[in-house]
This record gives sequence, structure tokens and C-alpha cells, in this order.
Amino acid sequence: MAAMVPGQAGAGEARGHYFQGPPRRKPARAKARAGHVPVAEAPGPPRMSKTIPEGTADAEATPRAGRVALVGRPNVGKSTLLNALLGEPIAIISPHPQTTREVVRGILTVRNAQCVFVDTPGVHAPRTRLGRWMNEAANEAAREADVLVLVAEVPQAKDSARDLRPDPADLKLAAELPSARTVLCLNKVDRIKDKGRLLPLIAAFSRACPFAATVPMSAKREQGVEALLEEVRALLPEQPFLFEPDTLSDQPVRFFVAEFVREQILQQTKQEVPHGVAVVVERFDEGGNIVQIEATVHVARESHKRILVGARGSMMKNIGIAARQRVETMIERRVNLRLWVRVTPGWMENAERLRELGYSPPQRGEPEVAPDR
Repeated sequence: MAAMVPGQAGAGEARGHYFQGPPRRKPARAKARAGHVPVAEAPGPPRMSKTIPEGTADAEATPRAGRVALVGRPNVGKSTLLNALLGEPIAIISPHPQTTREVVRGILTVRNAQCVFVDTPGVHAPRTRLGRWMNEAANEAAREADVLVLVAEVPQAKDSARDLRPDPADLKLAAELPSARTVLCLNKVDRIKDKGRLLPLIAAFSRACPFAATVPMSAKREQGVEALLEEVRALLPEQPFLFEPDTLSDQPVRFFVAEFVREQILQQTKQEVPHGVAVVVERFDEGGNIVQIEATVHVARESHKRILVGARGSMMKNIGIAARQRVETMIERRVNLRLWVRVTPGWMENAERLRELGYSPPQRGEPEVAPDR
């Protein structure tokens, strides 16, 4: 049996036109930046609020474009970095590791350069088939990228007298990357006041991989974003743009709807419900004044279903309302979101179930499982 709790439709009149395609930038909500102007409105999918610098079509400048993979361990801030680079929160964020399960692509066009950023699942020691697929998705994105950004976090500064040291897993990952087209992003530098303490940390990373560039930054505070963009741009191949300049992502809005629902589940259930949830959009009807969306939340255990539904459906109602608001902000239309909860035991280990739930198997086949010792 599946439990259903409807989300509430938003208030106000429907705005704009909506097409169930990839999201685009909305200049009406464009951020004010010196020397930047919003993109002109044009018919098409909903637009997102990122500004494009004046003079994007510079005939004298050779265009550069390419895929930029953000790789690293879980919880180092890759999704936060993607959102900071784009100026839009399209990637979901939570304190839980392995929040990002599939690659999330965000596109930024600035003057004569177009970066197709690819946020990847955190590389970890997998315990399930889903985890192995996630690792392989990160590896595939890295192999296909023109530029790589290794995102590593600055360690917590517990003792100010000791040198900061990289996580061994970061060094192992760095040693496997092509140095000529990889930028090291040292995230969360706001953890320390004395920035001179970063020098031994940078030196340790450099011994593992002679990076093309190193950029200390704080993605959460959006500090160092422009410096990272400049380093990435210099490494992009010279070629025409891959997408229209106002495109925010080439992934469909349905994908983001499922992600926004899962984000609210992770944020509102805290540690009560682990990552054993998957969301599938079953219906997406944009024909009326209110967009009708129905989605099923799959959980691995009956106990998780009871937690998600809550007393008289209160928990799922709160999740639905928060997710609906995120969707309405993206598509700029009123939405009625209905959520169903269904128990699907063992879905994280079952290849057929994973495909049914929208997860793509590795292109190079199933990764081998190391034998137990």
C-alpha cells in the first residue's frame, strides 16, 4: 500500500509560460553585479536568475566551451560550489553524506566562455550497488570532462600550533587526476583565520598532483568564485558554445522536482530516515492554470514510511509544501504537488529496481566488488 499526502497549491495567479524542458535563466530576478546585464527574455522554458556580462557575443574573442567536472569526497561542498558558481540553488544540499546521487549539470556562459559544470556524487567506500553506481558515475564524469576541479575541504583547525594536513583520501584521488587540466579548489577556508596556515596544506597537495592552479575559497560565502572561474576558463578548449547562452541546465525540470522532494526529506527527517529513499515523478501535467505533479517516494522499510508520513500525514505535508515552493520558484507557476510513500525493500541492491527508479547503470558495466577479508 502507498500512502498519499497532497501538497498545497501555491497562492496567486499563474505567471509566464512553462515547458517541461531544461530550466533557463530568469532575468527578472537577475542578480545585480557590476558590469553585468540580464539576458533578454525569449520564449522557451523557464529562466533562472543569473546575469550574463555585457558583450557576451564578442566577435574578437575566440569562444571557449567545455565540461567541467567537480569531483571529490562526500560533504566537501561540491554542490554548494555549483550553486555559488551558477548563482542558483539547483543542486540539493544537506548535512548528510552522499546527498548527490546522480550528476547534476549547470551551465554558465560568461562573455566568450561557456562552462558546463558537472556536480558528481562524492567518491566513497560503497556498501550497496547504488553506492557503486554513484562512484562509477563520478568516474565517468571525470573521464568525459575537459577540465576537472578537485574540491577538498580545509580540515577543522583544532590545534593552531599544528600544520593542516590533507585527508589521505583526498591525496589518493589527487594522484589519479590529470594534472594539466585539474584545478585544486580548497574549500571552507573560512574555518581558519590565519590564511598562512594553508601553505603547508597546498604544498602537500602539490606533491600528490602538480595542479594547473590552486584556488582557496569559501563556496558557502561565495568567496573566491571569480578566481576559480578565471582559472577554469583558461583551461577550456577553444570551440563554439555547446548550449544557448541563457541555458541553466540541459536536464529536465522533472529531474529537479524529484531532487527537491528528496532534499526536503533529508532536511526534515534528520537522522531518522537514512538515504534509503528515492523519488520518482509519476505525473507532470502543465495543461491547466496549476501544474499538477504526482511523485512516489520509495523507502526501504515500513518503519521509514511511518516516519515520513508522520502523525495524520503531518511530516509528508511539510515536506510537500517546502518542495512545492522550490518547484514554483524554478518554473514560476503555481503547483499542486501530491506525494505518495511506498515501501520498496532492497531497492538499493536490485539493478532492475534501480533502473525503474531512474538511476543509470555504469556505461562500462558493473564495477567489481572487492571480496570480504
